[in-house]
Amino acid sequence: MAKRDYYEVLGVSKSASAEEIKKAYRKLAIQFHPDKNPDNPEAEEKFKEAAEAYEVLSNADKKARYDQFGHQGLGGGGGFGGAGMNMEDIFSQFGDIFGGGGGFGSFFGGGGGGRRTKKGTNLRVKLKLNLQEIANGVEKKIKVKRHVVAAGVTFKSCSACQGSGQVKKVVNTMLGQMVSASTCAVCGGSGQIVDKKPAEADSRGLIVREEVISINIPGGVGEGMQLSMSGKGNETPGGIAGDLLIVIEEAEDNVLQREGNNVIYDLHVSFIEAALGASIEVPTIDGKVKIKIDPGTQSGKMLRLKGKGIKDINGYTRGDQLIMVNVWTPTELSREERTVLESLRNSENFKPDPGKQDKSFFDKMKEFF
Repeated sequence: MAKRDYYEVLGVSKSASAEEIKKAYRKLAIQFHPDKNPDNPEAEEKFKEAAEAYEVLSNADKKARYDQFGHQGLGGGGGFGGAGMNMEDIFSQFGDIFGGGGGFGSFFGGGGGGRRTKKGTNLRVKLKLNLQEIANGVEKKIKVKRHVVAAGVTFKSCSACQGSGQVKKVVNTMLGQMVSASTCAVCGGSGQIVDKKPAEADSRGLIVREEVISINIPGGVGEGMQLSMSGKGNETPGGIAGDLLIVIEEAEDNVLQREGNNVIYDLHVSFIEAALGASIEVPTIDGKVKIKIDPGTQSGKMLRLKGKGIKDINGYTRGDQLIMVNVWTPTELSREERTVLESLRNSENFKPDPGKQDKSFFDKMKEFF
């Protein structure tokens, strides 16, 4: 089933402020919270859907990409962006949406005990793609070095916070005694510390492992676009793994030039071909094709190959390939060639007549762009 628009999910407009987005999410989170709707799968799905929408719209970078490219700008349904969020992700990332240290659990009287799930750090990689890969989308396999919890590591409850993940302190104020809670510095809020670990693991029970990760890149991505692969970053003991952030780089093509979703090709033809017409083979993203040059073609004429451009990241359409015809003038002539051209110099048919052109070069450019 197609994803709903995130603004529609939260019931806000695209011009909504960060505070309005937060309030809208808070309202839905209260309405569909599992503690208020036990054994209600539909409410749980709405709870997750609202959290996914908030995860994107509350992040300036993700929001900008979503506004421009829609769900495909976040990687579509291939595990990118907020897709695939589970309840642990939601409570970890947005547990303080109501204010205070207790998170969702304490707000609804649930059994969270104040502990907040930690999230590992994100990894960032650059991925260079050629024009063909950008145009059609591609599956890439990359090697990534991640911190993961070593096999055989065991944990025990943190004695500093008694496994709660928080340290509480009584503060005397003019209004009386108040209890403040802060993240435990010993366990980092996980409520656990390493008990036993193999020799190769560090003090947190982590080792570095090289993994081959398969990434599905949607067609139409662009330079600097960042995709996010949930759970493929560094792990953390007692928590959830961070994300793998993939930054797209475009490799410059030697023949075709990208212009939005269109590609441009400069075609050079001889004076003879332009005057008499010709059938010429030209390169495209998908291979070579033959095009027809009509007799009397002028330099600067623009030809269009429909659907031979780049796939739109936010839909199923494709751009076009635009071919700019350049008539090549020879710089050196043999004696015989010069004699032939001299005999034609005064021919009325060879004298320039701009009035016969119905549109100027700039008018043609406006039509195409």
